[in-house]
Amino acid sequence: MSSNEKSLELSSRPAAETYVASVCFKVGPPQLIGAELEWLTHTADGDRPSLSSMATALGEYAPRSIASDSPALSLPGGSAVTIEPGGQIELSSAPHASVLELQSALDSDARVLTGLMNAAHLGMVSVPADRDRDPIRLLVLPRYCAMENRFTTVGPYGKLMMCNTAAAQVSVDAGADRVQIAQRWEMLEAVGPAFVAGFACSPTLQGAPDGDWASQRMRTWLELDASRTEVPSTGDPISDYAHWALDVPLLCIPGEGENWEAPVGITFANWMDDHALIGRPPTIGDLDYHLTTLFPHVRACGHLEIRYLDAQPEGQWVIPAAAFEALLGSPAVTAQATALTGDTRGRWIDAARDGLTDRDLRSVAERLLRLAADNSPHYESILTDAADRCRRGDPPVGTTITASSADSICQADRESV
Repeated sequence: MSSNEKSLELSSRPAAETYVASVCFKVGPPQLIGAELEWLTHTADGDRPSLSSMATALGEYAPRSIASDSPALSLPGGSAVTIEPGGQIELSSAPHASVLELQSALDSDARVLTGLMNAAHLGMVSVPADRDRDPIRLLVLPRYCAMENRFTTVGPYGKLMMCNTAAAQVSVDAGADRVQIAQRWEMLEAVGPAFVAGFACSPTLQGAPDGDWASQRMRTWLELDASRTEVPSTGDPISDYAHWALDVPLLCIPGEGENWEAPVGITFANWMDDHALIGRPPTIGDLDYHLTTLFPHVRACGHLEIRYLDAQPEGQWVIPAAAFEALLGSPAVTAQATALTGDTRGRWIDAARDGLTDRDLRSVAERLLRLAADNSPHYESILTDAADRCRRGDPPVGTTITASSADSICQADRESV
């Protein structure tokens, strides 16, 4: 869309909802899958790296958020590099025709990225929650300033989420038509609690309020702002999402200055109804930006972005990705997966808090992974192993920023001398 089109004013709520539906749900045969992986970063002594040191390390791949004159090239496998507010580093893959192709490209890019960071004596660890460091925001872009200020009124969870957590996200095509989109959306929502429990591996998060949670990372989202994370459901996700998006309060409004904060409690629909609330009418560009401030468990951004998984131990992100690929492989399997979820649907809090200690969630996670194994073209073995792990009630085994991980960077320092 051209800049002139983005500057067009929105004439009515029906027009805005029609626009949201068209950009958030791209209709077509489901063929592609992608992923976004995040890592916590650290120096040799375990501190957060400075943004300048990461910009130097990344060179021509550095995002413009930390190096304004960078060409921001994609890595050889097609992945883009971004930096999160607390210094987490993220790879966003190109879309691929299969998880097998995705794994090859994304793991290759991860090795390139690790090499760049290690050469600069900086480390990356694939863990979903920082267990040792207080949340400190490094990026001072107006968007993140506005987000932190707004989320601070809710509690500590916003800053913790922004600065001290990391996720593994999987993206899939929405579907061939409204019927298939509804089926795929329903399944991704229905299996969510069981998958949260099955892949939870963040029991400790520095700065989190007291409480035992299997996924402290998911806890930050659940405690944050339900108006921004919970999409009401009538069975038609396209209409539901378009209607909901306009009734979510504005989080920030891009402008020319440093202050992007929006008036508290004003929704996009309010702004359309009363231009004086902001001082000007909203445009299509404003609506596009507003959509980036919505954080549901499954986000519609043309494709469907699955946002509820903890970052997995190094390389293990492929397990849930392969599970989603298999469970979405045919309408019959998708329907079967949805039916398996039973009473665990909607039990997001139980899943994040209790994980696999909950018998029902454990059972559903195991059965879903076995169904995925039975229908996976390439990953039957690892999906069966994951099902066996869930049956035992074992969480994924990961790493953290410890003396040993810092020592590995120190060793790299010594070997480079």
